[in-house]
Amino acid sequence: MTSPLRPRTLAVLAALATGLTLSSSAVAASGDREGKPARASVVGSAEFVLPYYKDDDIRSFTFDAHGAPYSRPLPAIPTGLPTDAQGTILISHYSAERNITYTSKGSVDCLVTGPRTATVTAVITEVSPGGWPPVGQRVGLSVYDGGRDKGRSADRVGFSWNGLNLRPEDDADPEDAPVGTCMAPAPYAPVTRGGYTVTHAELPPMPSTSD
Repeated sequence: MTSPLRPRTLAVLAALATGLTLSSSAVAASGDREGKPARASVVGSAEFVLPYYKDDDIRSFTFDAHGAPYSRPLPAIPTGLPTDAQGTILISHYSAERNITYTSKGSVDCLVTGPRTATVTAVITEVSPGGWPPVGQRVGLSVYDGGRDKGRSADRVGFSWNGLNLRPEDDADPEDAPVGTCMAPAPYAPVTRGGYTVTHAELPPMPSTSD
């Protein structure tokens, strides 16, 4: 069945493409002249705490995510998207109660940045026994790069599971809602050890479709 949103989505993309194509020369020239990075990235490893749930567990994320615009063609969008990305995320959760460390690994599929901020999504590819999220699930993560640490990190992270991305329906128990590309909550969890570096780059214009 054809999605009822597809015509509207294509119309929006077409309008976006027109605007981006018209401004591509100016954007490219400005980027070269100002020495801006050609690709966005977020890298680093850090531990963090949940502000709404205090325990002795140790949670950490490791990012090695890099922009790869227009590298993932879609059926209705053969050029791919300006937010296409590649790389990995590593999720680690030490349970003090069980004295076990659970780990997960994900393949990055989307990255979008702003100054000092990044949103990443990845599809989980590996999970240790008893770990979470499950293989095949897309997860969303966000990062705030607080700059150089001065005794205590000012970085923050956010993520889409653990009760943050639910779909409440009637009286039934809420279920995890699907995560779309580059979708994640704001970076709400303070980093306690380690840190992240966000390299911001503007989203590049769509590639020309002319011969």
